[in-house]
Amino acid sequence: MVGRHRIDGVAHTFEDLVTLEQAAETAHAHYLTTDGDPAARQAWIDAAAAFQQAVTEHAEAEGKVRYEVKKAVRHPGV
Repeated sequence: MVGRHRIDGVAHTFEDLVTLEQAAETAHAHYLTTDGDPAARQAWIDAAAAFQQAVTEHAEAEGKVRYEVKKAVRHPGV
């Protein structure tokens, strides 16, 4: 299955990785606007962990270096 990988039994595309990364960034930005809200912090941690796991699984499924996948997601077109 080229271009897709599985997380929790659901196949994801490279575009899904971008969406997960954006969700983690959004959660982090939201946390920074709170006064250390534990729920906002946990949401950020969970979103970041989901992104990291997805990158690892995608890299393994595609036979690519994890760092290169993460770099491609964060800096598309570079």
